[in-house]
Amino acid sequence: MPQFIDTRALNDDARNAAAREAALQQVSWPQNLAPPTVSYVSHGHVAIVGPADAIRRAAGRLADSELASVTLIATQEDGDEASDIANAHYIACDAPRLEGYLGAFRMTAGENGPLLSKATIGRDHFDAVLDLGASPLMHYELPPPGYHRVTATTSLEQALGDLQECIGEFEKPRYFQIDAALCAHAGRGQSGCTRCLDVCPADAISSVKQEIVIDPFRCHGAGSCTSACPTGAIRYALPTPERLDDYITRLLATYHAEGGDTAVVRFLDQETQASEPDAPAGHVLDVPLEELGAAGLDHWLGAIARGAAEVRIVMHDALPPSLASLVRDQHAQATAMLEALGHDTRRLVPLDAGDADARDALPSVAPLATRLDAARPHGKREALNAILDFLAAHGAPRETRVAMPAGAPFGTLDIDTDNCTLCMACVAVCPTQALSSPGQSPALNFQESACVQCGLCETACPEQVIALHPGFMAAPEPRNRVATVKEEPPFECISCGKPFATASTIASIKQKLAAHPYFAGDAIKRLEMCEDCRVKDIWHDMARDPNAQLKV
Repeated sequence: MPQFIDTRALNDDARNAAAREAALQQVSWPQNLAPPTVSYVSHGHVAIVGPADAIRRAAGRLADSELASVTLIATQEDGDEASDIANAHYIACDAPRLEGYLGAFRMTAGENGPLLSKATIGRDHFDAVLDLGASPLMHYELPPPGYHRVTATTSLEQALGDLQECIGEFEKPRYFQIDAALCAHAGRGQSGCTRCLDVCPADAISSVKQEIVIDPFRCHGAGSCTSACPTGAIRYALPTPERLDDYITRLLATYHAEGGDTAVVRFLDQETQASEPDAPAGHVLDVPLEELGAAGLDHWLGAIARGAAEVRIVMHDALPPSLASLVRDQHAQATAMLEALGHDTRRLVPLDAGDADARDALPSVAPLATRLDAARPHGKREALNAILDFLAAHGAPRETRVAMPAGAPFGTLDIDTDNCTLCMACVAVCPTQALSSPGQSPALNFQESACVQCGLCETACPEQVIALHPGFMAAPEPRNRVATVKEEPPFECISCGKPFATASTIASIKQKLAAHPYFAGDAIKRLEMCEDCRVKDIWHDMARDPNAQLKV
């Protein structure tokens, strides 16, 4: 049962404030000493796109700038002569298409049309773009660097000022690392998880030849992909998940060692923290992230397991809609799991930025009596499973599977074992080894705690006997158990006696290849031979009957 705090019995918040200050002084925010970077080079060749009157006015404001060139691209002309425009190139194009980023914008006349930069300034690209059209040329929540547009939050004066500062070489961090071996997006020609593709607000993630690729020049480091990735294949680099988890662990441990007793861990981005007029109450420990999406439910639940009475996630109006939606979805998943594990869901609270009363409120639930002090295992899923096991051991986990929000990476598999041939196609594509084979004899094992519901096994199964069964199993024993789904004795070669398949596999193959000329008549027995004996039998047949070669 949850323990409710009697506010009359609380220690003076000054003690918690002193404990917090000691923790912040003793525990430093993780920094990468030499983070990898990407570089943009811009010479100041600018394109201004939109109705003729609007782009002329904007060009007039840039008359004294140090830009290398200004090209006006009129999507709607007004009849004035192009010669009226001083110190600028002019071209009319009613449907320009734009792609690229700072220093490398390619703008064409329509789809697959000629390059407008080539036609006006003799270059393959523009360096920066000011879009004054009624409809944006780039429909991204977070457009790439170098693309400017007047919006509710960006004035024309600010956009023009930003354009004039676009000359030079610029660097930014390479925010993410990808471990293709862990990626559940595709395998052996089959398509699976698309969670990172669905949530990127900059549209910087693509699938190239069934591999996830992040364009570092378009990436803003929003963090949504790393939180959505169920396997940890995409890792945020500022800081890495391990360093962030270690920081939270040490911060809470020091806070408790210094006498603090009602810790609230607050996740927020650094800009939001910097904009607050005053410091939070003494029991509030901030985790100031580069971007809010850099931490997900594994870090939130980990903070609770390590002694936080409550975790608060600060949302603000400027969050890209896809990132805000992801945070809400992660919160829904985490609260469903907390409830299934037998813990009070008030331990996890989303907050609006600027709500000082909610920020400083005392927690409604006491911290867990025991804290998880083990080091974070390597790997996102392994770390989350360790946290879930700890919360289950100190809660009242349900013994039945509970429903989760759509798309949550938790669940089991429904396998029609009667029609499974143990071909192991599912094992070959499983990125997390949730499906495995012991190797000594034909058998299929499954471990639910490793399954991320990517669907690769379902699409790869030639017999179509696998179906995803989403939901969260809170009880550790059935969730972590490696269960044998199906097992058969091996089928032995009728010629040499070597085990090489299963009886069900051979029966399925014989049914599918009964009409093949290699296996006509008595030759059907070749399917009961191992690969070596099968080839030998074919050559012996050819030696006895040379005309048999015509069937090959």
